[in-house]
Amino acid sequence: MPSSPATARRYLALFFPWLPAERIRITRPHLFAGRAEAPYALTEKVKGALRVHAIDREAARLGIERGMTLADARARLTELEAFDHVPHDDHLWLERLADGCARYTPWVMLDAPDGLVLDITGCAHLLGNETALASDVLARLDRLGVTAQHAFAANPDAARALARWRSVGANEDEAVRRLPVVALGLEEEATTALKRAGLKTVGDVVARPLSAIAARFGSDAATQVRRIIGEADSPLTPRIVAPPLFVERRFAEPVARTEFALTVLGELIGEAALRLDQTHEGGRRFEARFFRTDGLVQRMAVETGRPTRDVAAVLRLFRERIETLADPIDPGFGFDLIRLDVPVAERLDAAQLKLEGGAVGEAELAQLIDRLSTRVGRSRIRRFAPRDRHLPEQAELMLPATDPVPPCDWPELETGEPPLRPIHLFDPPQPIDSIASEVPDGLPRQFRWRRVLHDVARVEGPERIATPWWGSYQAPTRDYYRVEDRRGRRFWIFRHGLYGEVAEPGWYIHGLFA
Repeated sequence: MPSSPATARRYLALFFPWLPAERIRITRPHLFAGRAEAPYALTEKVKGALRVHAIDREAARLGIERGMTLADARARLTELEAFDHVPHDDHLWLERLADGCARYTPWVMLDAPDGLVLDITGCAHLLGNETALASDVLARLDRLGVTAQHAFAANPDAARALARWRSVGANEDEAVRRLPVVALGLEEEATTALKRAGLKTVGDVVARPLSAIAARFGSDAATQVRRIIGEADSPLTPRIVAPPLFVERRFAEPVARTEFALTVLGELIGEAALRLDQTHEGGRRFEARFFRTDGLVQRMAVETGRPTRDVAAVLRLFRERIETLADPIDPGFGFDLIRLDVPVAERLDAAQLKLEGGAVGEAELAQLIDRLSTRVGRSRIRRFAPRDRHLPEQAELMLPATDPVPPCDWPELETGEPPLRPIHLFDPPQPIDSIASEVPDGLPRQFRWRRVLHDVARVEGPERIATPWWGSYQAPTRDYYRVEDRRGRRFWIFRHGLYGEVAEPGWYIHGLFA
């Protein structure tokens, strides 16, 4: 059933026919110094032979085709330049193009390896209508040096097929029906079978009962036909989920000064702080995007250890991040849109400061951690956090200092009692030689460690720790002892295994108290 005009979905598909070739020319211009018009190709190794994967316009005009061996291509065109094809670089380039299209809609989907699909429902009015929106998109891509074909449709499959095969008709439905069957995107065998059956266009397939199509050519063929004519939904996953809070500033004239762009970013942080204050929240992650007039986007993000609405502190973190960038923000021909997203926010209520200033000190420490994490990397500044595990070596973990604190707390010590666990643990525990005890499973009285004999003056234990019963591997039981030798040195040792559980229990030092 067709959707009502108020709820009708609209999609814009973009197809980049020369994406690999144009990507290498834009991102690596030094390769073309002195030979700007020379034809070139990108090659990949297939079954031991170098074959042409992609070509530029000039190579295509001179008769070079994809799939040819490089030797055959150079025999036909001796001046052909060849570069290695790197699919990962193409994917990253497609991601950058998708970032640029986020100025029009948050719902941008990758149509790898050489296309994008934009859900522009309710967005075309920002530029007037669909024609104006398409003109703006194509103009930005052209300034960047990217060739694109586009098409609008009521469903994504129809839009991408129309963009790639450029079918025309009196209306959208007729244009879809005139598409060749290869536009269905089926496997090569199914497409060949449809052609041999005399079904040359999508309209020829639609005219047949879908039950017969499914029985003869597979259920995928029938499903894809239903999708392209809008009778079935197409599964689409957006690259980036729209944040719950974002603010932006558009400029009638491009902004070419980075310092002014940062001033505007500070104003956007202030707007976001006001909106966070209304919901009694504070931001934990702030992402800034600077949209250039040529369609590219400069992105950066900062995180805080605590929810915050402090505009100056957040802006200072962004400046710290810029100072650490190996490639500073390049405005190119200027920014015409700056957007600030707050994808992560937490509850932040007003709190009364302690009279002794403890809260002030904690806030200053948190700001210091945020600045260091921003400057040297969030994974470089770490802190210990407790974990609910009974095995000593698993009872703590190291997390980035800006991550939220786990719900588990450190165990509290009784007043006047010595600590149950040493501060320093050996990883792995170190073996002990020549253990002496009154009885085989009794208290240790003497041991040798690192060729030094220690006589035990005081001992406390055992503290028995066994592996979890639900684990797949059952390790021997451990009996831990806190011991002090005659010189006052304190050790944390354990017997690995019980008599009757293992043939010969071993002894280890796991940590030092002092």
